[in-house]
Amino acid sequence: MSSSRPPVSLTPATTLADLGEFGLIAELTRRFPQGEQVLLGPGDDAAVVTMPDERVVVSTDLVVEGRHFRRDWASAADVGHRVAAQNLSDLNAMGGRATALTVGLAAPPDLPAQWLLELADGMAEEAAEVGASIVGGDVTSSDQLVIAVTALGVVDGDPVTRAGARPGDVVALAGRQGWAAGGLAVLTRGFRSPRALVEAYRRPQPPYGAGAEAAGLGATALIDVSDGLLADLGHLAEASGVAVDVATASFDIPEPLLAVGAALGADPLGFILGGGDDHPLAATFPAGSALGPAWTVIGSVAEGTGVTVDGAPYEGPTGHRHF
Repeated sequence: MSSSRPPVSLTPATTLADLGEFGLIAELTRRFPQGEQVLLGPGDDAAVVTMPDERVVVSTDLVVEGRHFRRDWASAADVGHRVAAQNLSDLNAMGGRATALTVGLAAPPDLPAQWLLELADGMAEEAAEVGASIVGGDVTSSDQLVIAVTALGVVDGDPVTRAGARPGDVVALAGRQGWAAGGLAVLTRGFRSPRALVEAYRRPQPPYGAGAEAAGLGATALIDVSDGLLADLGHLAEASGVAVDVATASFDIPEPLLAVGAALGADPLGFILGGGDDHPLAATFPAGSALGPAWTVIGSVAEGTGVTVDGAPYEGPTGHRHF
């Protein structure tokens, strides 16, 4: 990517075809300030980023319009925040810290250029939350809008994986859970309130820094909750070779979820157990660990396999399925 071209005058009618590949690249890179960790930013065949620790963590996500987002449900800036947050949260879930992102964009030529530039602004703002820079990527024409983000970062010491939970551990959660699912349920039915839930769907608020905190507190396993709490705890249980039980009494259901549950005739607890897109962190800790206020104990680890709720199999949806 290169931003050597002078800025162009954009109107709401300016499309990507009008702007052209290199005009688009120039406008995008003007929106991506480079941090001190970037030795060489956009403009060459590859970027060069310093990594103070040899342990480098990398995560990639692919986001497809109509599958993962809708432009009539969220602004371009909202989508930018969402796609950046889900990658940054993956690094957070390793106990790591993001330093750089690259972005691949495939878009229809008639897409308004301003929409894509506002997407870039949202991504840059979310990356700035953790001190990361967007250092490059690629753009191409496509019949469908697709966004691919790769996040790179570092981890101090050993990463915390999904595979370390042990019988006797407790399960704890940092960050809000179920809010985005409630917002999605509202939007699916053509409504825009409660606004708090709709905004939670549009712009998640991952607990950045909680991953490193969990590592410092002695977490034995850690995972980003992106698809659903029970589904992702299932991945942790399988990787660790243990059983996990979730205690519903540990959840304080917020008023907006109660309101949506009542309006839709749905159990609000279902949003918490099966909802995704909030990106909290779930971790296991040795019993008796002194956890900070960011963490709420929600369950326990035992010998066996699978995930149960209050000691019994859960019959409701456990999370999003990609295929």
